Amino acid sequence: MAIQRGARHSLESTNLADLLERILDKGIVIAGDIRINLVDVELLTIQIRLVICSVDKAKEMGMDWWVNNPAFCSGAKKQQALPEVMDRLEERLARIETSLAGAK
Repeated sequence: MAIQRGARHSLESTNLADLLERILDKGIVIAGDIRINLVDVELLTIQIRLVICSVDKAKEMGMDWWVNNPAFCSGAKKQQALPEVMDRLEERLARIETSLAGAK
Protein backbone atom coordinates (compact mmCIF):
# COMPACT_ATOMS: atom_id res chain seq x y z
CA MET A 1 0.00 0.00 0.00
CA ALA A 2 1.51 3.31 -1.06
CA ILE A 3 0.98 6.46 1.01
CA GLN A 4 0.79 9.63 -1.01
CA ARG A 5 2.43 12.63 0.52
CA GLY A 6 2.17 15.94 -1.17
CA ALA A 7 1.42 19.57 -0.61
CA ARG A 8 -2.17 20.26 0.23
CA HIS A 9 -3.74 23.32 -1.22
CA SER A 10 -6.52 25.07 0.55
CA LEU A 11 -9.80 24.60 -1.23
CA GLU A 12 -11.34 27.37 0.83
CA SER A 13 -11.08 30.74 -0.83
CA THR A 14 -12.17 34.18 0.27
CA ASN A 15 -14.22 36.17 -2.14
CA LEU A 16 -14.44 39.94 -2.20
CA ALA A 17 -17.76 40.08 -0.32
CA ASP A 18 -16.36 38.02 2.57
CA LEU A 19 -13.26 40.20 2.74
CA LEU A 20 -15.31 43.40 2.72
CA GLU A 21 -17.61 42.05 5.43
CA ARG A 22 -14.62 41.16 7.58
CA ILE A 23 -13.03 44.60 7.13
CA LEU A 24 -16.26 46.46 7.91
CA ASP A 25 -16.92 44.27 10.95
CA LYS A 26 -13.46 44.60 12.49
CA GLY A 27 -12.33 47.90 10.99
CA ILE A 28 -9.01 48.85 9.48
CA VAL A 29 -6.78 51.87 10.09
CA ILE A 30 -4.35 53.21 7.52
CA ALA A 31 -1.94 55.84 8.81
CA GLY A 32 0.91 57.66 7.17
CA ASP A 33 3.02 60.78 7.50
CA ILE A 34 4.63 62.76 4.71
CA ARG A 35 7.37 65.21 5.66
CA ILE A 36 9.28 67.46 3.32
CA ASN A 37 12.52 68.87 4.71
CA LEU A 38 15.08 71.14 3.12
CA VAL A 39 18.44 71.44 4.89
CA ASP A 40 16.96 70.28 8.22
CA VAL A 41 14.07 72.77 7.94
CA GLU A 42 10.66 71.19 7.89
CA LEU A 43 8.67 72.74 5.07
CA LEU A 44 5.57 70.57 5.03
CA THR A 45 4.03 67.82 7.13
CA ILE A 46 0.94 65.92 6.07
CA GLN A 47 -0.60 63.39 8.43
CA ILE A 48 -3.05 60.97 6.89
CA ARG A 49 -5.36 58.85 9.03
CA LEU A 50 -7.97 56.70 7.32
CA VAL A 51 -10.43 54.49 9.17
CA ILE A 52 -12.56 52.05 7.22
CA CYS A 53 -15.33 50.33 9.14
CA SER A 54 -19.10 49.95 9.33
CA VAL A 55 -21.32 52.65 10.81
CA ASP A 56 -22.09 50.41 13.78
CA LYS A 57 -18.38 49.85 14.46
CA ALA A 58 -17.69 53.58 14.15
CA LYS A 59 -20.42 54.35 16.70
CA GLU A 60 -19.00 51.68 18.98
CA MET A 61 -15.59 53.39 18.79
CA GLY A 62 -17.16 56.80 19.50
CA MET A 63 -16.70 58.18 16.01
CA ASP A 64 -20.19 59.44 15.26
CA TRP A 65 -19.49 62.98 14.08
CA TRP A 66 -22.24 62.83 11.48
CA VAL A 67 -25.00 62.43 14.10
CA ASN A 68 -24.93 66.07 15.25
CA ASN A 69 -23.81 67.60 11.96
CA PRO A 70 -26.75 69.47 10.37
CA ALA A 71 -25.37 68.84 6.88
CA PHE A 72 -25.87 65.09 7.36
CA CYS A 73 -29.08 65.28 9.40
CA SER A 74 -32.23 64.23 7.57
CA GLY A 75 -34.53 66.40 9.72
CA ALA A 76 -35.38 69.74 8.16
CA LYS A 77 -36.45 71.12 11.56
CA LYS A 78 -32.84 71.50 12.67
CA GLN A 79 -32.04 73.52 9.57
CA GLN A 80 -35.10 75.72 10.06
CA ALA A 81 -34.37 76.21 13.76
CA LEU A 82 -31.07 77.98 13.07
CA PRO A 83 -32.61 81.19 11.61
CA GLU A 84 -35.02 81.34 14.58
CA VAL A 85 -32.13 81.06 17.02
CA MET A 86 -30.23 83.74 15.13
CA ASP A 87 -33.26 86.06 15.24
CA ARG A 88 -33.60 85.59 19.01
CA LEU A 89 -29.89 86.25 19.51
CA GLU A 90 -30.05 89.42 17.43
CA GLU A 91 -33.06 90.64 19.44
CA ARG A 92 -31.29 89.88 22.70
CA LEU A 93 -28.15 91.67 21.54
CA ALA A 94 -30.21 94.70 20.51
CA ARG A 95 -31.84 94.82 23.98
CA ILE A 96 -28.45 94.58 25.67
CA GLU A 97 -27.00 97.36 23.48
CA THR A 98 -30.04 99.54 24.17
CA SER A 99 -29.79 99.04 27.92
CA LEU A 100 -26.04 99.76 27.85
CA ALA A 101 -26.59 102.92 25.80
CA GLY A 102 -29.28 104.09 28.29
CA ALA A 103 -26.98 103.46 31.24
CA LYS A 104 -24.36 105.96 29.97
